[in-house]
Amino acid sequence: MAKRYASLFLEGDINSKDADTPAPAPYQLLLVDDEPGILASLRRVFQRENYELHFARNASEALKVLEDKPIHLVISDFMMPGMNGSELLSQIRKRWPDTLRLMLTGHANTEAVMGSIKEGAVYRFILKPWNDDDLRLTIALALEQYELMQRNRTLEQVNQKQHRDLETLAKLSVTNRSQLAIMLHKKGLLSAQQIQQLHREMQSHKTPVIYQLMQHDWVDERKVYTLLRQDMLFEEVDLREFQADPAVLGLIPQAVCTRQLVLPLRVVGKRLRLAMADPMDMGLIEELGFVTGYSIHPLLSPLDQLQNKLNELFGKPSQAQFEEIATIVGGSDPYEGIEIILDDDVASESLEELLSSSEDSPAIRLVNAIILEALRLRASDIHIHPRTKHVVVRYRIDGILQDKIQIPNTLLMSLVSRIKVMAELDITERRRPQDGRITVKTPMRIVDLRISTLPTINGEKVVMRVLERQSAAQSLEDLGLSEANLQRLLHSVSKPQGIILATGPTGSGKTTTLFALLQHEASPEKNYVTIEDPVEFHVDLAGQVPVRERIGLSFASVLRAILRQDPDVILLGEIRDNETAEAAFHAALTGHLVFSTLHTNSAAATIARLFDLGLKPYVLATALEAIIAQRLVRRICPHCREKVEPPQEQLLSLGHDFLKPGLQFYQGKGCSQCNQGYKGRIGIHEILTMNDALQDAIFQGVGASQFQAIAQEQGMITLLDDAREKVCQGLTTVEEILRTLGPQVLKKHI
Repeated sequence: MAKRYASLFLEGDINSKDADTPAPAPYQLLLVDDEPGILASLRRVFQRENYELHFARNASEALKVLEDKPIHLVISDFMMPGMNGSELLSQIRKRWPDTLRLMLTGHANTEAVMGSIKEGAVYRFILKPWNDDDLRLTIALALEQYELMQRNRTLEQVNQKQHRDLETLAKLSVTNRSQLAIMLHKKGLLSAQQIQQLHREMQSHKTPVIYQLMQHDWVDERKVYTLLRQDMLFEEVDLREFQADPAVLGLIPQAVCTRQLVLPLRVVGKRLRLAMADPMDMGLIEELGFVTGYSIHPLLSPLDQLQNKLNELFGKPSQAQFEEIATIVGGSDPYEGIEIILDDDVASESLEELLSSSEDSPAIRLVNAIILEALRLRASDIHIHPRTKHVVVRYRIDGILQDKIQIPNTLLMSLVSRIKVMAELDITERRRPQDGRITVKTPMRIVDLRISTLPTINGEKVVMRVLERQSAAQSLEDLGLSEANLQRLLHSVSKPQGIILATGPTGSGKTTTLFALLQHEASPEKNYVTIEDPVEFHVDLAGQVPVRERIGLSFASVLRAILRQDPDVILLGEIRDNETAEAAFHAALTGHLVFSTLHTNSAAATIARLFDLGLKPYVLATALEAIIAQRLVRRICPHCREKVEPPQEQLLSLGHDFLKPGLQFYQGKGCSQCNQGYKGRIGIHEILTMNDALQDAIFQGVGASQFQAIAQEQGMITLLDDAREKVCQGLTTVEEILRTLGPQVLKKHI
């Protein structure tokens, strides 16, 4: 390139030093002007340059020259009889858009020429009279621009070809490409779990099974080759002396050859002889037959020979290239990067049929639709419930299960298999419960799904718990606490040490409360650590540790390790056993502030449960700072709220306090803004804060009912009292209190 442009400025033949290098073809220039003197002057300027010059005295002659010869650059005068220079160059732009267009003009016509430049008809204009050196430089730069445009067009064509290669890779589905793995399974060389792992890796990376198989040490490469040669009787080919034919190599894109470990050898008639590391890959054979238009004749080649020959022909591919292709082809899959979970037992079901059913388009679309609908409805749980006549998809919205979708029973097996493949569970095991996880990414949200399968008489039932990974933790003021309860809780959370417990059934908002406590007046001067199963809220200020029971990473073991990390505040997801309880209360006694949860029905019942876990009265009374018992009730929609008179029977079942005169009750009548009159949820709370009287009661070992009475004397507001206050404020309904807390007294006792 440098030599070519040097010839525009230097005299003589610069290529004389290199006689073997062919001289570049001269550029074709067309000079258009109605004055012969101007054309003669232009000839003089360019006569010693590496150009071939053509001349025209008007626009008509110029167009005839352009029709006969490929012209690289046109220089036209502006003022000419008939068609002027601007009109001529506009026509040239329409008919020969690659031709560069320059205009000669006097000072008086510059404004008219500028209009042509704005329209794109003229690359640039040159004023008369011109400087010869400036004119040569302008033409040289214009031709360099022309050369760059041509190179860009070539690169675009190459990019389009590479994009088509990637599209070809993307079309190579995993379906029916696991025959080699199935054969090794039948020979006893691979387990069902290993086949499933290979299948998932093939889905993620769009690579052949032989390539993924060699990434593991499960089967010796020579044993696989021997089985293909002796048992499957595939014809062999030795590539060490093979000489490639460029025309045949061009039949299959280079990226496909390198990625899929194939090499086209010869075309014999209408058959393409193709060297393959895995000639059992029928899906790949069918795809390449369609792409090339030939019938594929597969030949078995040793993997090392094939890779060496591909490296020799195309160069050794870098890992970065492989990763880039995998990203482009498979980057839209939201189910990558999930931990592999393998079990030892092998079931007798047809693994090949199960893998195939999980790849059926209806199953994939159906699972995606179920998950996306749950995200749209803000559901907390997804239930796939097989019944006698059909399968029902149910969503838990604001704590209430609702039937949303009915699916034919014939789709249950493929639906469950698809979910198991996504969650990396054992798809052959349908007789025992299994647990797994899926990470789903959408343009706006990232959610984790906790998967649980359960065998029933109608088939496997699947429940998916939706956990918002990007959900922000709420503040204490956003929890719906009454003013009195908020003050009691703020008093406890300001203590430098001790343990605060949130109690209640599953789904009552305990974790939300704990993170609100954790973030209250959080300071970079303190070290915050959380232990969770799984991590539900992501908080930057805390070091968050997920529990993994499968590898021995339990709550108690992680907590003991954390105590050596100099923590100030510890959030413990749950106290499940004596070991965890003792470790948590020991941490509270040694100067740490600990937040945790416990499954009990009331604050007073928590004391009995902690005794049941084996804690000593002294440890319990000294370390415990507060207990928060809570429930979640649906909030009345503010857009359609109206006053009502609830049935007397409902009020009677909740006790005397709900029959007091002057109480007001509300409900939502239902509107476009809500779900059956409700919108969102709010908490009802019972907060017990420790004092001397309650500590003495613990030392004396009083019962739960007596402890409850002492706590109420000390100012504790019960769940029922807090619920009644929120009912009167129009935040929730009597029906919700009955659903959450149940009837409190028998009617005959009223």
